[in-house]
Amino acid sequence: MTDARPLLRVVRGHPDDAELAALTAVVAAAAASSAAASPGPARRTSWWGDRAAQLRAPLHPGEGAWRASALPR
Repeated sequence: MTDARPLLRVVRGHPDDAELAALTAVVAAAAASSAAASPGPARRTSWWGDRAAQLRAPLHPGEGAWRASALPR
């Protein structure tokens, strides 16, 4: 099924052919750049493969620190 609606519509003014061609080129370039810029969903690393989880957390000595060390972050 084809769509009968126009892709662009001028709602104010009376542009000539050169102005319409320039507008079409700008809109087509913007659509092409936005389609190329969106790479899709990013691949997430699993929790098991996350290297940052293997790094040691900074030590915070003080009263009650041993209790806080066992609490989940």
